[in-house]
Amino acid sequence: MSSKTLTAAAYKPVILSILQAGESYGYQIIKKVRNASGGKLEWPSSLLYPVLHRLEKEGLIQSQWKLSEKGRMRRTYRITELGQKELSAEKQLWFNVHNTLIKFWKTAEVLD
Repeated sequence: MSSKTLTAAAYKPVILSILQAGESYGYQIIKKVRNASGGKLEWPSSLLYPVLHRLEKEGLIQSQWKLSEKGRMRRTYRITELGQKELSAEKQLWFNVHNTLIKFWKTAEVLD
């Protein structure tokens, strides 16, 4: 699996986690990912927006247009009840993967 494939797999749980904390818009999501990763993850808007549209189509998030403080219209996103359930399932999956990798890596360190 390439790092791009892994990053693509992380889009859904990361976006849902961000939206669980509150409503957000596209550029704000990109900034939150950059800040949380210490600049190690850079999500281009050209990849983010198709994912947001897919998540909305799946019923995991909802969007609406709102007027920003600067007077511009912005599409904001929020997580749905179905999205909350999906996030719980995603968390369990990622924790399982993480815990399994940790076990393998600890074993590898002992064998090295």
